[in-house]
Amino acid sequence: MVVGPQPKGDVTCSEVLMSRIPLLRSIARIIIGGGGSGGGEGRPVEVAAPDPVPSVVYLLVNDGSCVSSLQVVIDSSVSPVNQFMAIGTSVLLEGLLKEPSVPGKHVIELQVEKVLHVGTVDLNKYPLTKTIYPVDFLRVYSHFRPRTTTMASVTRIRSALGYSTHIFCQNNGFFNVHMPILTSTDSRGHSEMFQVTTLLGKAEMNTKDDSGELDIINAAIKEKRSRIEQLKRNESDKEALLAALRDLQKANELVLQIEQQKSKFLPSLKDGKVDFSKDYFSRQANLTNSSVLHLESYACALSSVYAFGPVFQAEKTRHLAESWMVELELAFADMEDVVKCAVNYLKFLCQRILESNSDDLKFLSKRKEKTCIDSLQLIKSSSFEKITYTDAVELLKKVTDKTFKTKIEWGMSLAEEHESHLAEAIFKQPVIVYDFPKEIKPFYMRLNDDGRTVSAFDVVVPKVGVLILGGQREERFKSINKRIEELGLPREQYEWYLDLRRHGTVKHSGFSLQFEHMVMLATGVENIRDVIPYPRTPGKLSY
Repeated sequence: MVVGPQPKGDVTCSEVLMSRIPLLRSIARIIIGGGGSGGGEGRPVEVAAPDPVPSVVYLLVNDGSCVSSLQVVIDSSVSPVNQFMAIGTSVLLEGLLKEPSVPGKHVIELQVEKVLHVGTVDLNKYPLTKTIYPVDFLRVYSHFRPRTTTMASVTRIRSALGYSTHIFCQNNGFFNVHMPILTSTDSRGHSEMFQVTTLLGKAEMNTKDDSGELDIINAAIKEKRSRIEQLKRNESDKEALLAALRDLQKANELVLQIEQQKSKFLPSLKDGKVDFSKDYFSRQANLTNSSVLHLESYACALSSVYAFGPVFQAEKTRHLAESWMVELELAFADMEDVVKCAVNYLKFLCQRILESNSDDLKFLSKRKEKTCIDSLQLIKSSSFEKITYTDAVELLKKVTDKTFKTKIEWGMSLAEEHESHLAEAIFKQPVIVYDFPKEIKPFYMRLNDDGRTVSAFDVVVPKVGVLILGGQREERFKSINKRIEELGLPREQYEWYLDLRRHGTVKHSGFSLQFEHMVMLATGVENIRDVIPYPRTPGKLSY
């Protein structure tokens, strides 16, 4: 922002920006009479405009750094005011911050002296021209929805949660390790993963490049054959016949060469399956669904490590196809150690958000979920109830005041309704369920002495459900080798993982936090597609 000289009696806009408020940055979005970050969810106050245009306009400008907007006053003598009339207009302004000329809810306003930039909006095409839109409409315009007050608050809280994650881990001796997105290993065993290949792309590209050329050559071959038949009937022109036969042979050789070139990129079958030896990695590759296995190798070297990044799942469920996961691994740690770490981490996140994003939380508690602040306070201050899976099943079987849609039996995964009832109705606080049947948890969880259950746990919180999954890893070679054989997992995928047990094995544990679920808890937003900037779900990939 260009800074002018400082008049007596008033402070310049630049001085307030640098010393008191972070509101007006270089480019700010403008809302006429509204109360948010532009676009869909502000509350604009209609300004009666005299004919043809007003001589003074009062605007609300927000730069996305906080919920509050700054009242801006522009006189027509400074700039034509009709160019500021559309919601979503971007401006760069210079002026003086003063007490409002008309007393009201604003304690300060900007008296504009100079307009440096105006980014106009085409009202015929810009979608966010009303005050409030349904969330499913806003998902269609994911590139515009952060301009709404609600999405801006969600984004700031999401950013704060990510920053707080790094603070907790770094302050507690964890090293941040960047894990691969491409992998040949299924971290969960038998899950549906997104396959990565260059075979189909090359085949399609090659087909497009050569299809027109082949048509021309085949047409020429047809003509050459017809010419040869004519020459054969006229035996006097033998030299012309020989020349035509040579041309036909060259044309056939060219077609064969093109088809052989194409076949190099077409997926070939081997024993009824695609032969990936011709693919980019010379083997099947997928997008990762978890970093836990790779992260373990670094925990065995650096003791405490964590990863924060995207994971992918191809199952067509209500969950996101692309989401973010925080994963921590601790060497020389058992079940009790990792549960304590998970609880401390969750409490730390809640405390930080309550302190750093109070204005966003107050706004969202009015707009979305009235109890979102209470939910964070509950987790921060409560002691977590602990119950074994077996006891939880027995407790749920005794419930008489509610009929569950999914039958509850030992050995089955707890449904969302079961988890919600435990946390919200029975205990009314966060619950740690542990010692699950081995069949419903990943193969790498440590087998308990009973031979039926494993040292795994879920942290279930009211309103959201399962937020953290973790447990002690199976460090014994014979035990984990047996589990891989029992489940029929492709052994070649896990030989490198078994090496961690063959050479210098140690007791270690870890857990994963589903980041979008944490954002839902903090914001009160009910749909997971509204807490991630660009949701990827089955059938939905606009850009």
